[in-house]
Amino acid sequence: MTLILGALLSGCSMVNHMMYKTTGDVMQGFSREHTIPYLMASGDLAMGCAMSEATAPLLMSFGRVTSEPDQLAIMLYLSAGGCAEEQGREHELAALAAFYESDGNAAEDAMIRQKRAYALASRRYLKSWEHHNAFYGEPGTGECPDFDDDLDEFVYLAGLLSGLQALNSEIQSTSSIGVPKNVGTVVGRATSCLENDKWWGAPMALRATVWAMMPGALPEGEDAFERLAMADRQGEEAGVRLSHVFHAIAAINKGDEARVKAVIRQHAESLEARPANEDWAFVDAMATSMIVAVSDRMWVENTGHRTPLGQLGTFWDDQQKEVETMDLDDLL
Repeated sequence: MTLILGALLSGCSMVNHMMYKTTGDVMQGFSREHTIPYLMASGDLAMGCAMSEATAPLLMSFGRVTSEPDQLAIMLYLSAGGCAEEQGREHELAALAAFYESDGNAAEDAMIRQKRAYALASRRYLKSWEHHNAFYGEPGTGECPDFDDDLDEFVYLAGLLSGLQALNSEIQSTSSIGVPKNVGTVVGRATSCLENDKWWGAPMALRATVWAMMPGALPEGEDAFERLAMADRQGEEAGVRLSHVFHAIAAINKGDEARVKAVIRQHAESLEARPANEDWAFVDAMATSMIVAVSDRMWVENTGHRTPLGQLGTFWDDQQKEVETMDLDDLL
C-alpha cells in the first residue's frame, strides 16, 4: 500500500512538473513573440515599468522548471532598473531643490534616498547584463552572435545598454555593486555586431559615447562628437532619438553645458518635426524621458524648479524676445 501511494505521489509530481514546464515554455514564447513587441509599440513608460516590476518574479520563476528565460530577463531587468533609476532621479531633483532653498537636512536626506535607488538600479541592470552574457555569450570577444530576427538584435542592443547603465548607476550610488569595470570597453567593441543604419544610429552613438568618456578609448583619426552628431541625424530621421541621450551623456561628462543645451533643443525640435517610429515608440519615449531628466536637473540647479510644462528646449537664461507693440493712438 505504501509503495502504491508513493508511486501515485511520484506520478502526480511528474505530471505537475511537466505542466509547469509547458506553461513556462508557453509564457516565454508568448512574451517574446507578442508582449515585448506590443510594449515597444506603446509609448507608456509607466506601464512598462509597472509590468516589469510586477511580472519579473513570476516569469523568472519558470527557470526552475524549464530553461532559464535569459533573453526575456534582459528586457525585464533593464526595464526594472529603469524604474529604480527614475526614482533616483526624482530624489536627486529633490536634493537639488533643497540645496537651492538652503535646506541642508532635506538635501542630505534626499541624497541618501538617491544613492539607495541607484544601488537598486545598478543591481537590476547588472542582472540584465549577466543574463545577456548567458544568452549571447561574452560580448566583445571578436565573434558576433547569430541573430534569429530583428527582435533578437534589439534585445542584444538592450543588453549592451544595461551593461553601461549598471556601471553608471553603481557610480551614482557610491556603492560597490560588483559591476565589471571594463564593461564600457566591452560594450564599445560589441556594438560592431549591430548594423548602425538599421538601429537608428544607436550602435555608433553608444560606441562614440564610450570613446568620449573612457580615457584612451578614442581610435586615432576619430572624433567622438562628430560621430554622435551623425548618429543624431539618423535617429531623428528614423523617429527613434536614442542617440540624443548618448550625446547628452558624453557632453555632460565633458562639462560642456552649451553642447548639452544644444542637444536638448535639437531633441525638442525633432519631436515637433517627426513623430515617433510606430514600432519603437517605447524606445523614443524613453529617450525623451531621459532628455527631460537632463533638462530638469539643469533647471532645478539654476531656478529651483523643473523644466516648465511645454517648454522643453528652452532655458532660464534664454534672451526674451522683444514683443512688438502697436501704437493704438494712430487708430483712434
